Amino acid sequence: MVKVAILHEGNANKTNDNELLKLLLKDLGCDESRVEFFGFGSKSNFFKVDNVKYEILKLQIEEEAISKILFVVDADYECHDNKCGGSKKTKLALENVIKDLYLSKISDIYVTCDPRTNDGYLESLILSTIPNKQKKCIENFLHCSNFKSKENHKSILNEIYKKAYPNAPYDFTHENFDELKEKLKNLLEEG
Repeated sequence: MVKVAILHEGNANKTNDNELLKLLLKDLGCDESRVEFFGFGSKSNFFKVDNVKYEILKLQIEEEAISKILFVVDADYECHDNKCGGSKKTKLALENVIKDLYLSKISDIYVTCDPRTNDGYLESLILSTIPNKQKKCIENFLHCSNFKSKENHKSILNEIYKKAYPNAPYDFTHENFDELKEKLKNLLEEG
């Protein structure tokens, strides 16, 4: 069976990025067994054309085991990374890598962020989909808790969300998930 590839941050096992993608595939009724997940670790690894993950991916493409690719990468913040921070710069940098790897014809990109600001990460996208009252409560908690580390902030935001919504962890009907859902459908479309 020819598969498709999703390249994302974290590892290919259970990480926040991978978990969200798998839940969304299930929600869409897509066959997850057709997807090969490639966890790239940190965002910076996507911009290294000599990354061993790209070598593995290209070999599978040559063997016709993989037909399409979706890159799913956090925007992060432009103020923290002038070269690849923010949605536009992340997308442009990824397009250049994809072009250098000769993967343009079979690749698509989804940059995770808060759609209103075009900054942030997966957790920012998730936070953008919850009702304002709950969002304000989480933001107030994070503000008064004085968490300094970006990684702690992301982890704590994700844990707060999971605790607050244990039975329905994500509102996939929210319009902020529409673009990602469309890209996943296109990725798994036959032909």
